[in-house]
Amino acid sequence: MSAIIREAMHYKDLRHNILRCELCPHYCLMRSGEQGKCRSRENVSGKLIATNYARAIGLSLDPIEKKPLYHFRPGSKIVSLGPNSCNLACRFCQNYSISQFESPTRWMDLDDLHRLIGEYSSLRQVAFTYTEPLTWYEYIYDFATRYPDTDVVLISNGFINPAPLAELLPHIKALNIDLKSGTKEFYEQECGGKQEPVLNSIQLIHAAGVHLELTYLLIPGLNDSKYELEWISSFMAKLSPDMPLHISAYHPDYKMDIPPTTADDIARAVTLARKSLNYVYGGNIPLEDLMQTACPDCGTTVIQRGFGYCTNHLDAQAKCPMCGRAIYGVFDHKVH
Repeated sequence: MSAIIREAMHYKDLRHNILRCELCPHYCLMRSGEQGKCRSRENVSGKLIATNYARAIGLSLDPIEKKPLYHFRPGSKIVSLGPNSCNLACRFCQNYSISQFESPTRWMDLDDLHRLIGEYSSLRQVAFTYTEPLTWYEYIYDFATRYPDTDVVLISNGFINPAPLAELLPHIKALNIDLKSGTKEFYEQECGGKQEPVLNSIQLIHAAGVHLELTYLLIPGLNDSKYELEWISSFMAKLSPDMPLHISAYHPDYKMDIPPTTADDIARAVTLARKSLNYVYGGNIPLEDLMQTACPDCGTTVIQRGFGYCTNHLDAQAKCPMCGRAIYGVFDHKVH
C-alpha cells in the first residue's frame, strides 16, 4: 500500500462488507482484502482504497506527438508518467509488462510532480499515459485540482462510467482515446471489456469541448476490415470530421502472434478513413508522408512532421496561410 492512504472515489458500500466500485463498467464487487480487476483499488476494512496512489511507472519528457497528439501544441514537450494498472486485458497489449503485471514503481508526490514539470519543460503540461490513467483516478483528480496552472492530458482506453468522467473532464485539457474496434465482439473477446462505454466516453468528451484525438491499432485479420474502418470513420465524422484519427501499426506481443501490420496496410486504412475525416495519420511506421497535416480545403501542408522535428506553418490565428481555413486544435505554443 502507498505511503498515503487515499480513499477511492465512486464506490458504494453494499451489505455484508461488500464494496462495489463504480469507476468503470466492470462494477467490481470486493470483499475485505480483495482487489478489483484493475488491481488499483482494494477493500481495506470496509473502505475502498486507491492502492496505486502516487506510485508511478517511470517518468520521462516526451514529444507531444508520441502520445500521439498531432493537433495539441505540436512540437512541444510533455512530462509523461502512468500507473501500474489497467482495467482492460487486451490480448495484444503493446505495454503488457507494465499494464497487466506488477512492476517496480516510484513514489511521486503531487508536489514533487508539480516541481518536476516546471523543471523539465517550458510548458506546464503533463500526460498521464503508458498504461490506463483512469485507474489512477484519485491521483489525477487530486493533482489537477491542486495545480490548475498545469494542463493535464490523458492517453486512455476510455473505459469509464459517465459520472466519474464528467467529474474529471473540467480539469482535463486534452485526451487521446484508444478505440480498439468497430465491433462489440472484439471488445468482449480480445479486450475483456465492452465497446458501448468507450463510445459513450468519446461522445461525452466531444460534447464537453475538450480537445480529443483517437487512436486505432490496426491488427491484420482482426479489426482491419473495410466495414470496421468505414464504421469508425462514420462514427467520428458524425461528431466532427475534424476529429484527428491515428491509425497505428500493431506488432505481435503478449498473447497474440498475428504477423505485424505492414506499411501498405496502414496506407490503405489511412486512405479509406480520409474519405470521411479531415485529419488521418499513420503511426508506428517509417512513412513521414502519413504524418503531415494538410489543409482540408486547399491541400497546403500546414504542419510538417518527421522523426525528430515538427514545423508549424499556421498563421497566428491557427489558420492555413494560403486559404485561411481554420485548423482544429490547440496551437498556443508555436514551434518553428
